[in-house]
Amino acid sequence: MTERLRADLDVIEADVTSTAALTRIFDRTDVVVSTVGPFAQLGLPTVTAAAQAGAHYLDSTGEPPFIRQAFTLDAVAATRGASIVPAFGYDYVPGNLAGALALTEAGERARRVEIGYFLTRSGHGDERRYRSTLRDAYTLTTGGTRASLVGAAVEDAFAYRRPRTGGPAHLADEHTGARLLSFRYAGITRRALTVGGSEHLGLPEVLPHLDSVGVGLGWFGRATGLVQTTTHLAAPLLHTSAVRSSVTKLSHRLPGSTREPDANGRALVIAVARDAAGHALATTALTGPDPYEMTGSLLAWGASHAAAPGTTLTPGAHGPVAAFGLQTPPSAPHRPDFARPSRRRRRSS
Repeated sequence: MTERLRADLDVIEADVTSTAALTRIFDRTDVVVSTVGPFAQLGLPTVTAAAQAGAHYLDSTGEPPFIRQAFTLDAVAATRGASIVPAFGYDYVPGNLAGALALTEAGERARRVEIGYFLTRSGHGDERRYRSTLRDAYTLTTGGTRASLVGAAVEDAFAYRRPRTGGPAHLADEHTGARLLSFRYAGITRRALTVGGSEHLGLPEVLPHLDSVGVGLGWFGRATGLVQTTTHLAAPLLHTSAVRSSVTKLSHRLPGSTREPDANGRALVIAVARDAAGHALATTALTGPDPYEMTGSLLAWGASHAAAPGTTLTPGAHGPVAAFGLQTPPSAPHRPDFARPSRRRRRSS
């Protein structure tokens, strides 16, 4: 990379499992970009060291338990002047952005938001109308991503909702695939199984009147319902220690681990804002490059923006909207390649 960029880059070797060693390296002028997955196993020392050192921090995680852990560093980060923003890639910046835009469009009547992540392809007509298949979940992703998906089935996830017994909305434990979400957009109905995302923590931070935040993964096309039912029914068994260990080992031995994703993959993220009764008020959709290109662009843009002279980020652990706002400056280097948001507002019945 040094030769290709013709840049003189410093290289420091450190033990990524040692918070103390990393804290000695980081300082308040640094922007830390972490891609040290699996984050549940290797990521905590890096984000903890950044918070303690007062350095700004971004990462590429999509792992719900780690996202939740990162947000527990809010008090430490706020005291030291660090801004911690986990999941600053395809997971889960576009959903936070689309969700915030839909809720803003819907106005103060909005109490719920549902966000779905989908895969599409270029070269097949209108990509917004492309209906992905189970095969796309294989051919448009890397072996590491597929291993993470299998591993997520045995990890604890969460949701944000108001309890049925009353009281304020809060983060609640919920296994992956506990529910199905449905999205109608561009004449196509898509379904997504629920997952834990940073939207559950980031959106209520900027819109505290929310009663419910739902995030879904719809990569499996018409097989989404079958995948969700299987995951939901198997959840009690998958959470035993023996099965959890076996599934984790299996996730790293899946076929096609070295296969590169097809080059024509694209991303579609849909957000629907609803009122307290569940009526849709506004829909926002974002399209962009494949998840990997999008993650690289977002991390590059975020790091450049955080490091720019005069930039002020709010100390603490935040979602991307609270940390960076709703829009990226059009003149920013490495600007993420999001298509212009498509919005639709509805009247409730």
